Amino acid sequence: MENQKRKPLVNWILFLVTVAVVFTAGIFTASIMERRAEKAARLQIVREIPEWEPRNEVWGENFPKEWESYYKTLDTNFSSAHGGSATIDYLAEFPELVILWAGYPFSIEYNQGRGHAHAVKDVRKILRTGGVENSPMPATCWTCKSTDVPRMMNTVGVENFYNKKWIEWGEEIINPIGCQDCHDPKTMKLRITRPALVEAFERQGKKMNEFSNQDMRSLVCAQCHVEYYFKKENKYLVFPWDNGFSADDMEKYYDSLEFSDWTHKLSRTPMLKAQHPDYELYKTGVHASRNVACADCHMPYKIEGGVKFTDHHIASPLQNMANACQTCHRESEENLRADVYSRQDKVIEIRRIAEKALAAAHIEAKTAWDAGASEEDMAPVLKNIRHAQWRWDWVAAANGVGFHSPVEALRVLGTSIEKAEKARGMINVILTKLGKQIPVQLPDISSKEKAQAYIGIDLEKERADKMQLLETVVKGWDDNAQKRQGTMQKY
Repeated sequence: MENQKRKPLVNWILFLVTVAVVFTAGIFTASIMERRAEKAARLQIVREIPEWEPRNEVWGENFPKEWESYYKTLDTNFSSAHGGSATIDYLAEFPELVILWAGYPFSIEYNQGRGHAHAVKDVRKILRTGGVENSPMPATCWTCKSTDVPRMMNTVGVENFYNKKWIEWGEEIINPIGCQDCHDPKTMKLRITRPALVEAFERQGKKMNEFSNQDMRSLVCAQCHVEYYFKKENKYLVFPWDNGFSADDMEKYYDSLEFSDWTHKLSRTPMLKAQHPDYELYKTGVHASRNVACADCHMPYKIEGGVKFTDHHIASPLQNMANACQTCHRESEENLRADVYSRQDKVIEIRRIAEKALAAAHIEAKTAWDAGASEEDMAPVLKNIRHAQWRWDWVAAANGVGFHSPVEALRVLGTSIEKAEKARGMINVILTKLGKQIPVQLPDISSKEKAQAYIGIDLEKERADKMQLLETVVKGWDDNAQKRQGTMQKY
């Protein structure tokens, strides 16, 4: 009788165990089939890809889904509250920037970056590349714009590539950012093609083979989305990471070298120009601490026709929140978007305070110089202006309006304001000693045009010089590219 009572219980246990095993086996089999389908789709090589093939459409013959999604980076219709792919004239939106960059080409034109497929076109057309005779840019400026760069570095050598003028490599640099920048053509594994990143980690005692594939899904982006500078003697590209990734660490690095990008036209400060330290700011944020890679948000996985692949429409996650955000954050798009904008709004608010304080500091410093201030009196003023603007720019130049690490962004901006106001206080003391009236009467710089007029920019002349470049040299580049096989892009 006892055995008969136990039998139904045993049968139920066996039944549940069997269901669990079958269910698990089904999931496992489905996963294997999905991965095999994905692998089969990827291994249908219809054309061998040479080692340094720069044409993205050639890679696209083997990887049509990735190519089709990459092609969408040509789209410039998406706008978020503070960014996207649409064109934004930042000097018109924030006229103080003209003052902050007085004497540097960014004060002439500075726009929101568009999609990767526009990279070569946009750097050719921007006014700050100068005209035929006076282009200030070294060839190093091409480094992050084109898949032709690794090809040329392999052909002529890295140092020889850097140590020329921007204009000299123009007819070679044709294809925009793309496949070769991040992938090995034989295995499709992620790889680093820009030596500056490898060299920066080697100085820290790290080797690239020590990083995981998840690390690489950020590091291929960190080849370009970083702070960098050019060595004065040969324009060699260097990442200033020897002391660490923070704004403070890099500030100490630059100060130890007494490096500056230019001398400010108004305040005479030896200035630093931040590039786009996205990787460094990201490293201080919660996503990095949770091992979320750049590609997880900006290139999320998608499935089409039973094939899983990485979406190469590299863009703001707000353009594709279902795949980019909601795989981890189980909230509505409306709530997630509101969270992003809330953080960005706070960063913008504090950033604007820093910009206004810095613009005033530069103008007031000019007033002090004009009044006869000594270099000894002005030295601590200039040091504070240099550090204040560097810290502002470290946040402002990064994409995402601080969202990659809002807490750190606000901390750095806070120190920027503190140093800018400290400089202004010192200037007031100097002006008082010289018998000059304070506060200084600031000029009207409420528009881009007024600010540029104040610092002496002749925008019509800049445009005329640039048109000459476009109509002569750049046209020649394009004509030569049409004749050569192996470097021409088709779109």
